[in-house]
Parts: sequence; structure tokens; C-alpha cells
Amino acid sequence: MNILAVIPARGGSKGIPRKNVRFLAGNPLISYAIKNALKSEFSVDVCVSTDDFEIERVAIKYGAEVVNRTEELSSDEITLDPVIYDAFTKMSKQKNKEYDYVITLQATSPLLTVEILDNAIKECIENNFDTIISTVNQPHLHWVQSKEGEFTPGYKERLNRQYLPKRYVETGAFLITKAEWMKPTSRIGKNVSVFEVPESQSIDIDTPADWWIAEKQLTKKNILIRVDGYSGIGLGHVYRGLALAYNLIDHNVQFVLSEKSDLGIEKIKNSHFPFTIIKSNKEIGKLISSQKIDIIINDILNTTEDYVTYLKKLNVRVINFEDLGDGADSADIVINDLYAPQRNGDHYFWGSDYYIIRDEFLLSESSVFNEVVKNVLVIFGGADPSNLTLKVFNAIQSNFDYKNIQFNFIVGPGYPHYNELKNLAKKSSLNINVIRDVKVMTEYMRNADIALSSQGRTMLELASMGVPTILLAQNQRELKHEFGYLNNGFINLGLGEYIEEETVKDTLEWLIKSEQVRQQMHDQMKLKDLKNGLKRVLQIILN
Repeated sequence: MNILAVIPARGGSKGIPRKNVRFLAGNPLISYAIKNALKSEFSVDVCVSTDDFEIERVAIKYGAEVVNRTEELSSDEITLDPVIYDAFTKMSKQKNKEYDYVITLQATSPLLTVEILDNAIKECIENNFDTIISTVNQPHLHWVQSKEGEFTPGYKERLNRQYLPKRYVETGAFLITKAEWMKPTSRIGKNVSVFEVPESQSIDIDTPADWWIAEKQLTKKNILIRVDGYSGIGLGHVYRGLALAYNLIDHNVQFVLSEKSDLGIEKIKNSHFPFTIIKSNKEIGKLISSQKIDIIINDILNTTEDYVTYLKKLNVRVINFEDLGDGADSADIVINDLYAPQRNGDHYFWGSDYYIIRDEFLLSESSVFNEVVKNVLVIFGGADPSNLTLKVFNAIQSNFDYKNIQFNFIVGPGYPHYNELKNLAKKSSLNINVIRDVKVMTEYMRNADIALSSQGRTMLELASMGVPTILLAQNQRELKHEFGYLNNGFINLGLGEYIEEETVKDTLEWLIKSEQVRQQMHDQMKLKDLKNGLKRVLQIILN
């Protein structure tokens, strides 16, 4: 098969000056069409029809031949038919070839891939079509205006878009035709078909807005977020991964979780992001290769040197969260928002400046300080492996005489003692609500005058809401979290499993009575900027 690709490119673009040679995502616009044609699995001669010296120079640099267009064929009014025919006849003579097919390839469709182009050529040849035109399926409710000016519906019945009949709109990316149908006034034969191009490749750059969209598409990253979420560690890592994913809308994001992450799998499934469940790290390697991953984000606590070295050999950018393991030194970036600096290295980012707060906390107003405590919130994370919830419950039962206080105990979906706690609350003389798997946490935090919590990410959420908080750490790792101390508005009792119920009771009673201390704790929390961490983290990830 002798195939000619003609790329028409005038120099007089008015909507976007110098459009064809202007750099788009690091390359001249016209170079994308040239490279597609030259990379084709078919033997394709590639020429650019132009009236412009700068376009000619760029075309030659990228490997295309140039057909100089006459002034007559370079006006705004001229259609493409005579331009393509002119290039076809000149190249036929120059190459001394009889071409079988001529492809009109538009420089204004830089998102088109060579795979799609080759599939269209194959379909045209194998089905003996005279002409095949690139289209995109855009089913919409639309109206048609008659010559008399009347509007009538262009559909039979009003349906949701996914149920409407297909409606093919030309993308302008390519038009493939048998050479025998090439004429000065037409490039279309009798047996015509359309080739559906994916919507992501269908843009035809005509305006600055089109240019912006194309550049966004070309600079998209493929990002893999690895998280774990099960009863032992809760869902904090999953929530952080989702917060990142929702704000990486300019990129292709998917998740990977281990088999044991039952809580995490359910949460990601409900988010509608694509995800994969793996049994071993080797499966991640296959995923990275098959999906052409650019960045992997690990939010799985400590990593090993072997694991990170394995990832680095796959030529991906490795970004780890909350990692104090041996693999952290070899990662490209490590963000430890809960810890004070513990290691040296320019790739480490420590402390609450990098805390990623969930969207609902960005939207919610902070709590208002009340002189009299009316509402106490108890929240120890999704699983509460040390059952600190029950310890606090027992503490407030003994000699606690604050009958006018509402106690809200919030437990997560992984908390195994929910029914037991619910039954105990019914028998209590205090006003106690036990709530599981809360959807809007800020409503409870905003109304709380005091909170009791673990020393994980929840304490930062409480700080953002300005709620004076008593902390009991779930484990030794939480004790290393740098934020949960008096200078940030917290009373830290230490490792929860070693704290006596009497100590919890006495501390809470004292804080309820200490209006001035609560006011100071509230004010200290308000001094912290916890709402811009996401911006800082996204900049680190993408730069």
C-alpha cells in the first residue's frame, strides 16, 4: 500500500497566532501530527502543505516533506479539498508513486494517538471503504431549525444521554480516502464510514480554551495510590488517599489495596475510583508497567528498602506518607505530617504544614467557645484497637454528676464493640449517644465543647475546628506524633492503655470546670493554619 498523509498548515492563524508552531506541552503543535504519521505501522509518506517559512522549517525538523502552497490556496475562504488535492498531485510526481490512499491529517488534533490512526487505516482497507472520517459520539438532546425558522426536536423521545441513539460528530482529526476519489473539489467517495475516536482524543484546537484543554490532557500523569484500611489501622490512610484523588482531577488516578484491607476496599469501591486488589508487591510491578504509571503514592505506614528499590527500578516517582521505615531514605519524597523531623534529607517534609484535611473541614465553620460545657465528644478512630472508647465510657460513669452534658460517642465501621457499648449506654444515667460510621463529622465537632480522642489524624481535625481536646494515644507510634501537645491546644495523657480510668475522669472534670484553660486551648488551635496543607502536598507531588 502506498499511503500519503497530508497535513495542511497555513501561517495566518488569527484565533491563536502562530498556532501550528506554538509550543504545546513542550512541542510545536504540528509536530504531534507529523510524529503520528511517521510512527504508523504502515508505510506513509508525510508532507506538510504550507505557505509559511516558519512552519516549513519546523516540519522539516520533525521529518516531514513540505509542499509549498500557492497564494491562491492560502486565503481564508479556501476549503481543504483543493489544498489536499494540490499536495497529492505534487507528491505523486515528486515521489513518482501512485498512491492508494490519501490521509488528511489535521495539526489541530494533537491528542490523537498513532494506535487510533492505524486502527482507522486498517478498518478502511479491510472493509474496502472509499472514505472513512474521524468522529466522536456526542449524543445530546438537540433541535433543528428549518428554513422557515421553526425549531423541531432532533430526537424521538427525551432520554438520559446514555440512552440516546449515537450521534457522530466529525472531529477533524483525519479523513482517509482512496486516491481514486481525490478531486480538486472533493475527497469523499461513495462507500463512506465513520471511525469513532475516544472523547479524550477528539479535541480540535480552534480557541484558546481548546488549547488549554489539550495541554491539560497532554500533561496528565498516571497516578497509583496504594493505601491500606483494616481494623488494626483504621481508615485514615484511605481518607487521605481519597482527598488526594479528588483533587488530582487533572490526572488519571487509581487505587491499589492489599487483600486484608476489607474496610478500605469497601470505602474505595463506594468512591467509584478504579482499584485493584493485590496479594503481593510483584503484582504492583505488573500494574505499573501495564498502566504506564508515572507516580506511585504509598500510604501504608513503614516501607522496606527492598520494596522502594523495586519500585524505583520501574522508573516511577515514589512518594510515601507517614513512613519511618528503611525504605523512606530511598523514596523520592516522604511526607510525614504527624511527626517532628527525625531524619535528614531534602526529600523529607515533616509536620502539620503538610496535613491534608478533608473537604468537609474546609467548608465547615469552627466551633464557638462556650463558657459552660454542654457537649462532650468521644472519638477514637474507625477501629479503636485499644478500646479507649470503652475506657472513657467507664470513666464517666463513676461519680460523674454532670447530668446536663450531652456525651456523643462516635465509633467507626471497624469498631467491634458497638453493640456492647450501645447496650451500656441505654442503662447509663447520663445522656449518652453512641453513633457509628458518621457521614458528616464536622456537625458533631462544631457542637463539641470538649473532645477526647486518640493522637492520630482526628486530633488535627479537632484542632481545625477549635475543640479543646484530651488525648490518649492508641500505640507507641502515635506517641511520636508531634502536634498533640499543650502549645497546640491539647492535654496529652500519654499511652491510653496505661492510663487509669480515674485519671481520665479527673482530667475531664477539671477541664469542664477550667473555663480559662479551655479558652486558651481553643485560641491556640485557631492560630494553626491546617487548611492549606493539601495545596502544599499537591505542589510537592506534581513538581
